[in-house]
Amino acid sequence: MPFQNRTILITGASRGIGKAMALRLAKEGANIVIAAKSINEDPRLGGTIYSAAAEVEAAGGKALAVQVDIRNEEQIQSAVQQAVEKFGGIDVVINNASAIQLTPTEQTDTKRFDLMHSINVRGTFLVVKNCLPYLRKGKNPHIITLSPPVNLDPKWMGGHIAYTLTKFSMSMLALGWAAELKGAGIASNALWPRTTIDTAAVRNLLGGEALAKMSRTPDIIADAVYFILKKNAAQCSGHTFIDEEVLAAEGITDLSKYSVVPGAHLYTDLFV
Repeated sequence: MPFQNRTILITGASRGIGKAMALRLAKEGANIVIAAKSINEDPRLGGTIYSAAAEVEAAGGKALAVQVDIRNEEQIQSAVQQAVEKFGGIDVVINNASAIQLTPTEQTDTKRFDLMHSINVRGTFLVVKNCLPYLRKGKNPHIITLSPPVNLDPKWMGGHIAYTLTKFSMSMLALGWAAELKGAGIASNALWPRTTIDTAAVRNLLGGEALAKMSRTPDIIADAVYFILKKNAAQCSGHTFIDEEVLAAEGITDLSKYSVVPGAHLYTDLFV
């Protein structure tokens, strides 16, 4: 089992895409560090770090649940230290935590602008910074950041520039780390879905039940992550992957099982 005894730290892993990735990798025997904020369940969102940890253990992995707000570097440092104490190191970091608001300039509150930048950009940077000493010693070390290919065509930015800035910044971090850490043998890649994914954000903020029914399940991202992390870190770095392309490279082209509603028309993601 290629993930046996590999320790994977996932931000925002208490629900949605983060939890799907945790469960997929737990099935392969990985140690999963669930680094997220939720310790009390919100009915609108579902899931806590503890419920996710229980599911990881049931799936066959080992879990460490740590409450982390990635805006707080001390909490990040504590999570990293706890992971190292429990599992002996960190081999993979998955930057999944993110804040979203799809509003034009005048409708974007300053607090929301700051929140998206402090989580998506600053928080992602600080997580990797504090994990790097252990990634350098890790087994086939990878960094995966959930962010889209960078496209400077104005049409991709006009509708929600504040959010787009942060997601493109995450991708630039991923590409920058690929260059910076090449000599250390640490892979860094970005990953993004071709279609919308059925998450709490889609249901509560973007399009409700109607959009959820035109989406795929988080399992497609989880499977794409699995295939990326299986690759030799020295030979798989510096990419901005799309989930469908990752699966196609593995010979998987029938993606019907990932549709929330079988046969439904799928809604293309806003960055693709």
